[in-house]
Amino acid sequence: MLEVADLECVRGDRRLISELSFTLSPGELLHLHGHNGSGKTTLMRAICGLIRPTAGKVFWNGEDSRKLGEDFSRDLIFVGHKDGIKADLNGVENLRVACALDGVSIDEKQAWDALERLGLRGHEDLPTRVLSQGQKRRVSLARLLVHRAPLWILDEPFTALDKAAVDYLQTVIKNHVEKGGMVILTTHQEVSLTRGHKKQLRLGWKGEGDV
Repeated sequence: MLEVADLECVRGDRRLISELSFTLSPGELLHLHGHNGSGKTTLMRAICGLIRPTAGKVFWNGEDSRKLGEDFSRDLIFVGHKDGIKADLNGVENLRVACALDGVSIDEKQAWDALERLGLRGHEDLPTRVLSQGQKRRVSLARLLVHRAPLWILDEPFTALDKAAVDYLQTVIKNHVEKGGMVILTTHQEVSLTRGHKKQLRLGWKGEGDV
């Protein structure tokens, strides 16, 4: 279980997040809302440990995530708004390097298979600098198919994807949640995945939060 307790984040002279608390249990998806600049990406990065909050803590299965260190990092995947891939490496190489940094070992065939499932067939061995924005996004998202981390934190995962890829990614995320995984995501796109009885958290409003 993920627990965010009394979190506060300040950027410059702006307090983006103040006294924010919520929990996320296995089998739950949290849809994070907010206008540009409301602190969505800051919150995600703070949960991942990429930035230090001004106050408050993040707990993972009852333990302080900062004290857990790599044990917590191995249990999560963060896909940021930027793709975070190396332009001189091809898709297969990028995926294997990213997994190695996550502490996950995959062979070349697993990497090829994952990229093909995400619609990159015929482009897997091209340097990613020559790929379109949507193809680069697929390379970044392929980690979701080969990494068994229970917590996924996804910042605008559907950006630059065509309808077929959006539909497929929604299925991947839905299956992860149905198997007991946890997902925090933000998206400006209207997708069926975020409709219905999902947890919602709104930043940038007074009395923010519906969790």
